[in-house]
Amino acid sequence: MGNDILEIAKHKAGIIKENSHTVIARQDEVMKVIEDECKNKNSKLHVIENEDIKNYSYNKDIQKFDYKNYKNIEINLKGKCQTYNAAQALEVIDILKQKEYKISDEAIYNGLKTVVHRARMEVLKKEPLIIFDGGHNENAVKNLEENINQYYSNNKKVYVVSILNTKDYKTIVQNICKDKNGIFFFTSGNDKKRYVSKHKLYKEAKKYLSENVYEKELEEAVKTAVEEYKNRTILIVGSFYVYKDVIKYL
Repeated sequence: MGNDILEIAKHKAGIIKENSHTVIARQDEVMKVIEDECKNKNSKLHVIENEDIKNYSYNKDIQKFDYKNYKNIEINLKGKCQTYNAAQALEVIDILKQKEYKISDEAIYNGLKTVVHRARMEVLKKEPLIIFDGGHNENAVKNLEENINQYYSNNKKVYVVSILNTKDYKTIVQNICKDKNGIFFFTSGNDKKRYVSKHKLYKEAKKYLSENVYEKELEEAVKTAVEEYKNRTILIVGSFYVYKDVIKYL
């Protein structure tokens, strides 16, 4: 969609319709792009501010917060960023209610509490603890890092990493390798033409880590992680497109 966040925002703003409503959680660097497009299209802009999320709390299973008139909202998706996604959904629901759509509080609360987002901090297995997160760009890896620190900071970890060759693999590897106590398996994904080679990822990781860095085929990496590191949290990261294969291997 573009080489930087402004270019991407311009493309995404293309979905804004004439005489409509637009909902966004504030992201300062793109707000002018969105605001200008809303003015051009006569679309009413609704912005969720950071301070609109109140009374936030979480445990390993659930996040809880208030948004405007909605109190004690529960979501089972992990990561603080998901509260802003939920708030956007609530804002859209309020707009629909103003248009006389009938949406019960029970449906709203149950919907948010039971929603599943495959391949986003998804727990695939509890023993050993295996988590799949398809985050495949710098921003997504930063979110992953925040989520790991929030939920699993005290856990020793194993990473199984695959990165498409259209991504900035050097930055992604650098960010992932901040965990100096981690064990890393770099793979060529499930398609050698589409993925950065495991050896290239391995060489990049060795710039930041002197040990516990390996290159393996995806299936072998998953198998080794599960069989030999049951006492660690296993994180399978870097691409959504290996999800189906990982499920099959498990």
